[in-house]
Amino acid sequence: MKKIFICLFSLLIFSHVRAQNDQPIRAGMNRVKLEFMLDGEGKPVYAVYYGDKAVIKPSAMGFTLANDSAFDKHFILISSEHSSVDEIWKPVWGEVSSIRNRYEQVIVHLKQKNSPNRLLNIIFRVFEDGVGFRYEFPKQPGLKYFVVSNELTSFSLAGDHKTFWIPGDYDTNEYQYTTSKISEIDNLPMVNASTDIAVRVAPDRYAVQTPLMMKTADGLYINIHEAALVNFPAMQLHVDNSTYKLTANLVPDAVGNKAYVHAPFKTPWRTIIVSDKATDILASKMILNLNDPSKIQDPSWIKPMKFVGVWWEMQTGKSTWSYSNDPDTLSADGKLIPNGTHGANTANVKKYIDFASANGIQGVLVEGWNVGWEDWFGNWKENVFSFVTPYPDFDVKELTTYAVSKGVHLIMHNETSASATDYERQMDTSYRFMNKYGYTSVKTGYVGKIIPRGEHHDGQWMVNHYIRVVQKTADYHIMLDSHEPVRPTGLQRTYPNWMACESGRGNEYNAFGQGNKPEHETIMPFTRLMGGPMDYTPGIFKIKNYTSDPDRQVHTTLVKQLALYITMYSPVEMAADLPENYEKHMDAFQFIKDVATDWDDTKVLEAEPGDYITIARKAKGTSDWFIGAITDENNRNTSVSLSFLDKDKKYVATIYADADDADWKQNPEAYKITKYLVNEGTKLNLKLAKGGGAAISIKPATAEDKGLKFYK
Repeated sequence: MKKIFICLFSLLIFSHVRAQNDQPIRAGMNRVKLEFMLDGEGKPVYAVYYGDKAVIKPSAMGFTLANDSAFDKHFILISSEHSSVDEIWKPVWGEVSSIRNRYEQVIVHLKQKNSPNRLLNIIFRVFEDGVGFRYEFPKQPGLKYFVVSNELTSFSLAGDHKTFWIPGDYDTNEYQYTTSKISEIDNLPMVNASTDIAVRVAPDRYAVQTPLMMKTADGLYINIHEAALVNFPAMQLHVDNSTYKLTANLVPDAVGNKAYVHAPFKTPWRTIIVSDKATDILASKMILNLNDPSKIQDPSWIKPMKFVGVWWEMQTGKSTWSYSNDPDTLSADGKLIPNGTHGANTANVKKYIDFASANGIQGVLVEGWNVGWEDWFGNWKENVFSFVTPYPDFDVKELTTYAVSKGVHLIMHNETSASATDYERQMDTSYRFMNKYGYTSVKTGYVGKIIPRGEHHDGQWMVNHYIRVVQKTADYHIMLDSHEPVRPTGLQRTYPNWMACESGRGNEYNAFGQGNKPEHETIMPFTRLMGGPMDYTPGIFKIKNYTSDPDRQVHTTLVKQLALYITMYSPVEMAADLPENYEKHMDAFQFIKDVATDWDDTKVLEAEPGDYITIARKAKGTSDWFIGAITDENNRNTSVSLSFLDKDKKYVATIYADADDADWKQNPEAYKITKYLVNEGTKLNLKLAKGGGAAISIKPATAEDKGLKFYK
């Protein structure tokens, strides 16, 4: 980490107790301002402003502890500390090669008047693009082990904002986004995220999940989330849709408690990102900056990559995860009877390895390779899977040797069926197995109800489980891609082997249920992706007629699927479709072959949540740029300036565009590819079809490109 400038200075240290009501503590960074004070009851109150506009009006803070112990009032100020930090750090991988971490910090030290041994610190950091704050329970004689009943942090909004939200489910984030005003929020219609059937009932009808994205009537963009979620439950938000107040709603455990705490302890950061430009929201690195530096001393083994996999054919019904149709019917020698449709067989996996090798794809994911898939879904029991025992038709040793000969890495799949306790017992055994056979990465899954029974995917117990997994995989030099976990909060900075999560409604929903609306991918970067990369599984080329249901289709054009490699950031990107579907469109597949997974620079060129996004990225260690532009259900014309290119240098732009008659519903696979010479003065005029997009690769021109025309 290279520090440019660090200035730490104390303005008030162990100051005398003074009157609080009329002397707020303030901090600011350019247009973002923070105020903190204690009200007449000694309650901590904060407010956030952007210029002269209220972002968060004066809002309460604090907790209630078990046995109805109030930890939100009767406070007095012991002291406060002010400091500032300005530094540069380099992520192991990411959207940019270096990140500036610049903020003003205020720490207020409080104690309760009636309980002089009860102490609480609140740490605020004010950035140019928002505010983060966390609570600290210092070591103290009056509070050592305790239980949090509720967090009382509130966010009093200044108006009835336009909001992009999903309901407050404790176990999944896999919902379509609703766009409505704050006053219109409730969890109706509430649907099962897995089947899209309206049967579920929210624990709190007016709870929503974070990251929560909003836009005010006067043009402010506000995003509320959290950072560094460790040893604490995820924070949802209860909505008072008459006063526009949001209140922290922590995910409970099996007996209704929220968190078990041992002081000294720091909570996750509560984050408020704000700007009058939507592009600034997507460019923000505040959540990453609020996480601790990497705990991995030598990260040289962590490598971003693209991969294909035996996965989409199972989602679409071409093959199965299971080896047998009936686990209770065995052959005469006591073995499972094969169903003839098992996808993870040696010959089929070799086809994927061959395709990956021929096209420069580094990895092949194989799901359904291990015993247990015949009787796993919804059974809510332990010991379903072995993570070292393959099916009879999956030859681990032969496939490892074959993959090595082709320069390809196999990617492990560990579906836990939500039996987290059983997985923890098997982790060392599983990861030693991966090391033995050369697997460098694992995709985990947590489908179903959590065991231990009654715990939730987003509760404290499971939050700690996910940390145990990422720490253990790091010990074995294994990269991690988690599915069905709590949504990310920037911990990829601390654990850079945690490459991606699902934690949202991915492309797979186009294989079942109602699919994803055309606007879905224009909302996700402002919501789910604010906390970290998503394994969205883009790259579907066969848009229709890929399942037995003739009405089912992907709700994008083919070209939009290309653009998602830029707009839906991940350091591990799946080319999710079947090799035979790519082989019909190898000219379009060239973009997937070329696009990078690690970046030196990123420019968010234009954006509006729910409508459109255009992003340009520069590939790590090269002069190559890639642009992705997507739109919602409306067609769109846009002009993209290439002013970010090096001056006095010629480039070749390969433009993958929707055909003139393309349409996500009527003609989704129609596209055209053109090449032009361009430079920093070029403006590309792009026509995006309904539900469509554009994908562009820009590389330095060579002597072979002399015959190309300049773009006009």
